[in-house]
Amino acid sequence: MQADALLNAYIDLNLLLLVGAGIWIGLRRLLTRHGLGNAFLPQLRLLNRLTVLLVAAPLLALGFTTWVIPHPPNISDMLVSQFLQGHVSLSATRFETLIGLREDLVRSLLTQQAVWARALVLLFAIGAALCSLHVITSVLRLRDCLRSAFLWKKIGRVELLISDTASVAYSTRGLLRLYVVLPSALLHDPRDLRLTIAHELQHFRQRDIECEFLLEMLRPLLFWNPAYFLWRSEVRVLREYACDQALMARPQFDARAYCECLIRACAMAAQDRVLFRRRSPAVALVDRRETRRSATLEQRILAVTAKASQSDHRLSWALLSGLLVGAVLATTLLMQRPSDWSHDRLMLSTIVNLERMANRNSSSSDPVQSFGLATFD
Repeated sequence: MQADALLNAYIDLNLLLLVGAGIWIGLRRLLTRHGLGNAFLPQLRLLNRLTVLLVAAPLLALGFTTWVIPHPPNISDMLVSQFLQGHVSLSATRFETLIGLREDLVRSLLTQQAVWARALVLLFAIGAALCSLHVITSVLRLRDCLRSAFLWKKIGRVELLISDTASVAYSTRGLLRLYVVLPSALLHDPRDLRLTIAHELQHFRQRDIECEFLLEMLRPLLFWNPAYFLWRSEVRVLREYACDQALMARPQFDARAYCECLIRACAMAAQDRVLFRRRSPAVALVDRRETRRSATLEQRILAVTAKASQSDHRLSWALLSGLLVGAVLATTLLMQRPSDWSHDRLMLSTIVNLERMANRNSSSSDPVQSFGLATFD
């Protein structure tokens, strides 16, 4: 596979993430206005599917353009067509420069002739290395925590572990086994213990651990993209809201006791911030934001007590999911590289050459005219 194809796929991933984050924020506001803002579990499922699709879309488009249609319709060719029809009020030279910015960027990054290109690649390599080191450190820390914990019970493939160092309960997984790590202090409070275990087991049902794995794998590649952190924040917030709401939907589940359990978990984690270190990839009962900002915990409790819609909107969610998937795939194809020798491109190149010749002729005739005027005077 060529280096320029991989680089273009990476650029597509970042652009798709920017577009996807903007669409998702707008969609959340639209759902809130139409009474579906509290349907957290369908939103989480939709967001998880979009996460996987956004990651796979550039590779799918790369395979599509390699083996199916080499040059599908794209935005660049559409803009060239609009220019030739007279709908773009720019000079041909300026227009060609604008639509060729991406190709110039890819060429500069691959050839490494410009100083800024070498500096940019160096900064990216340093940032990716630091993020990779942080992820590896977090994984090793998680492994050490699992090894130091004691096996308490087994529920199928799930192992319940008791830890003397963990200040908050969390769940993670290996290739075959699933783990729930519980602070030893929870053993003295059977009610909180039951609620915490139910919460962590719900994360397994929602496939939250697998999604967290995917997001952590993307961090060394997308560490510089603010849309990635916005997207990750949305996933993490929604997963907790969806998990809490799924537990509230169970019969005879005490919402007040559950909220009090969350408050006590935050208080326990906040007392020992040294032990409340990042272990990744894992999903905790409470996160750092809820121990640092009371407003975050308040929003979560309000989400827990919010009344979910009782209507069945499966058809609406399926339709919305299909529209978003189609939009992502269509956008991915539209962002592909244009054909170099299309008829419209040849026409644009001809106009650019004629424009340059006209500018050259006008600039060369100006001194002669000035000299003639001066002699006549």
